[in-house]
Amino acid sequence: MSHDSTAAPEAAARKLSGRRRREIVAVLLFSGGPIFESSIPLSVFGIDRQDAGVPRYRLLVCAGEEGPLRTTGGLELTAPHGLEAIGRAGTVVVPAWRSITSPPPPEALDALRRAHEEGARIVGLCTGAFVLAAAGLLDGRPATTHWMYAPTLAKRYPSVHVDPRELFVDDGDVLTSAGTAAGIDLCLHIVRTDHGNEAAGALARRLVVPPRRAGGQERYLDRSLPEEIGADPLAEVVAWALEHLHEQFDVETLAARAYMSRRTFDRRFRSLTGSAPLQWLITQRVLQAQRLLETSDYSVDEVAGRCGFRSPVALRGHFRRQLGSSPAAYRAAYRARRPQGERALESVPATAQAVPTLVEAGPVPSQTRRTAAASALGPSTSVPTEPGKPNSDAYAPGRAPLPGQRSAP
Repeated sequence: MSHDSTAAPEAAARKLSGRRRREIVAVLLFSGGPIFESSIPLSVFGIDRQDAGVPRYRLLVCAGEEGPLRTTGGLELTAPHGLEAIGRAGTVVVPAWRSITSPPPPEALDALRRAHEEGARIVGLCTGAFVLAAAGLLDGRPATTHWMYAPTLAKRYPSVHVDPRELFVDDGDVLTSAGTAAGIDLCLHIVRTDHGNEAAGALARRLVVPPRRAGGQERYLDRSLPEEIGADPLAEVVAWALEHLHEQFDVETLAARAYMSRRTFDRRFRSLTGSAPLQWLITQRVLQAQRLLETSDYSVDEVAGRCGFRSPVALRGHFRRQLGSSPAAYRAAYRARRPQGERALESVPATAQAVPTLVEAGPVPSQTRRTAAASALGPSTSVPTEPGKPNSDAYAPGRAPLPGQRSAP
């Protein structure tokens, strides 16, 4: 799923400074950046594929800080250009940032702001969105990043309208993508925007990827997280929580199961996930409610009870804050967008439908549950300390679209 903003025609039409060229793409690299994300724009914009019908870009690889730049796996890179080369580019791509907790170099942020002021298109792939946000370029704008880091982006930069469900967001002169492979989707979108469907299709064939991917990040929201979490003792506690979401329990219950004090449990949980246990728990309940609304005919009141909410009012409040819609409206919109063949499933009785909690229904070995539970230790919006009460730490203002809403065709 992609999101093309229709609210920024002015930004999209800004005039490019005379010293910049539209066909020049500058890629800004930093030490510690992941090699895969860094290689995506280099491959898309740095290889001459005119024989396949893909117009040529001129690529400038720029160091965002003093080198040599060390990437994942211990590789050392030497960029042929410095920050000054960004001054010639019509598009500047930040493919990734090494740490969501550390600030980017001020000189790089200044260069990005200057490029934006001079009409350049600024692109952040995956955690590159954190660099754009630090430069102030995402203020008041819709944006996305890897779903795992979306809560941190939203909390640290509350003026950014973070949508963790999108593969990429095009807001005219500033674009962001979700994690890893979604950078390919956004780069293909840029080629499509610049040169049309045929050029993007030809490039996709060369890369052996779909020209457009259907769907968004929502299918991955609670199913794949860092492998190191899988070995942590808290994974067992998370597995229990996911299997008992239909019950009403609190964070104190989880702390007791982990044989920790509440304070120690909170600190340990935050160190692993970047979010508070309560934030994670309510997000999991909302995700479970979302799945039930999509796959069953339970009433909203029944869904609330089966997801551990104390009342339907609590479900509605958290659901609206996280997804920008009431549960009933979400179900109606979801079903209206489903292919005709899939709608036949709606006639299956709710009791006969498989409603996954984390993995598909059926007996699951304990080790598999542990690993799967680890993968749920991540996405979360900030939530009220008490169900139903507002909290300023929730996802940034700005309604998160329903699946397919305001999306590119």
